[in-house]
Amino acid sequence: MDAPRLSVCISTYHRVALLDTLLGELVAQTRRPQQVVVVDNDPLGSARDVVTAWRQRYAEIDWVYDVQPEKNISLTRNRTIALADGAWLAFIDDDERAHPQWLEALETARVRHEADGVLAPIVPVVPPDAPDWVRRGRFYDDPHMPSGTIVPHNVMRIGNALLSAAWLKRIDPVFDPAFGLTGGEDGDMLMRLANLGARLVWSEEAGVTEPVVAARMRLDWILKRALRGGQDFGWHFRGGKLGGRPGFARSLLFFARAAAQAAIAGILAVLMLVRGRHHAVYWAARCSANLGKLSVLGGLHYREYA
Repeated sequence: MDAPRLSVCISTYHRVALLDTLLGELVAQTRRPQQVVVVDNDPLGSARDVVTAWRQRYAEIDWVYDVQPEKNISLTRNRTIALADGAWLAFIDDDERAHPQWLEALETARVRHEADGVLAPIVPVVPPDAPDWVRRGRFYDDPHMPSGTIVPHNVMRIGNALLSAAWLKRIDPVFDPAFGLTGGEDGDMLMRLANLGARLVWSEEAGVTEPVVAARMRLDWILKRALRGGQDFGWHFRGGKLGGRPGFARSLLFFARAAAQAAIAGILAVLMLVRGRHHAVYWAARCSANLGKLSVLGGLHYREYA
């Protein structure tokens, strides 16, 4: 039986060289996709020539390129889905690297575990000349779990995923534009799918890699990313995506715990300086994440992509 039609969906913005490398890795897949959809969030269409060049070299693949001019990651991702015609859609970020068996591993996991979607790790590649506290801190690591595990809500992300197009048609919008400048649109969407009954499983074998660039090897970036992650979690909690819409008692417990954890983590961040900067930054990030949860009480949204 022929494999179902597979589309790879890529949202891109000002990463022409990285995108070019990624597209080369897609044509080298042992399970080559029938369609590659690239939607550019640059109004000037800076990635157009890269996609055109690959289309000319590999005409047997259906290459689709479009521009989504409004600065909004949700709208850009939604456009990739609207243009994709595969029964299954694979998602990968434009700065990630895929080994030749990536798509085959995702598809194998889908069949083996009778899944409606497969998520897999994104393995950070920290350069050898990175500061010692960055290399020792492991601040960018994804969780790891046995293949076939139902993915917990708090680790859901779209940077490396395979999803059923039929399931995506059950939610509207797929990616909520309200998260378009803050991030967190992927967790929101995947939680909604899971809450509708979609079976989303993990595949350790389908991991991809992502280089850690210099801009992310800074304390302020680590703390802001943690703040945003906590804020996302807080909004998802209040929105009922983590076990139903909370009542007063459950909300009080959630935010009281966040306040206590923020205070404890803040104290530990100071105390752990004597053990090394990486320990201190770890606890500072935990503090920031819990402050992010608390910021939801004030209706705050950190716009990471503004």
